[in-house]
Amino acid sequence: MTHQFLSAISVVVPDYDEALEFYVGQLGFDLIEDTTLSQTKRWVLVAPPRSTETRLLLAKTDGPRQSEAIGNQTGGRVFLFLQTDDFERDHRKLISNGVSFLEEPRHESYGTVAVFQDPFGNKWDLIEPS
Repeated sequence: MTHQFLSAISVVVPDYDEALEFYVGQLGFDLIEDTTLSQTKRWVLVAPPRSTETRLLLAKTDGPRQSEAIGNQTGGRVFLFLQTDDFERDHRKLISNGVSFLEEPRHESYGTVAVFQDPFGNKWDLIEPS
């Protein structure tokens, strides 16, 4: 039987270290790998604590076309979904770490959710399923 999963999702960022400050420093993600590939490129993977499969690949822009995509990789829609087992705990922690929420928490049929934004303009859902 075949086993497949998404191992990484690229997030275009203007600077590796600035992205690490947010994803590791503010969101509390783990730094999985930071390998220098050349003078201008690194392989930088981050993931939520105890995440076992999908990672975010922080991909520094390479030219104006990629720079234009920063923060708008989904045309303004929510891009990434951070699922939690305790919305209130994580919502409070993210706010205290300076994460910018775009709305108050909502209770929907599928769970509790609030949209936040990374410093680059990407929209995220913090969500605790029902």
